[in-house]
Amino acid sequence: MCLAVPMKLMTIEDSTGVVEVSGIEREVSLTLVPEAKVGDHLLIHAGFAIAVIDEEEAQETLKLIREYLSENPPDGN
Repeated sequence: MCLAVPMKLMTIEDSTGVVEVSGIEREVSLTLVPEAKVGDHLLIHAGFAIAVIDEEEAQETLKLIREYLSENPPDGN
């Protein structure tokens, strides 16, 4: 199963950005979304920003991920 996680773009340097969600920051490639601007919400998959989405969609997706995880906690393996 593949999953893209919504994260907020905090900084940009060349074609790389730093994104954040729930206090977790990651460096990602912005090659696929050259139109992205600081403050945008992006879908992140395997170290790449793959789409720019609106804040409402980002929040709804994060809500669904949190609900799923609360009902299906990782087993630690």
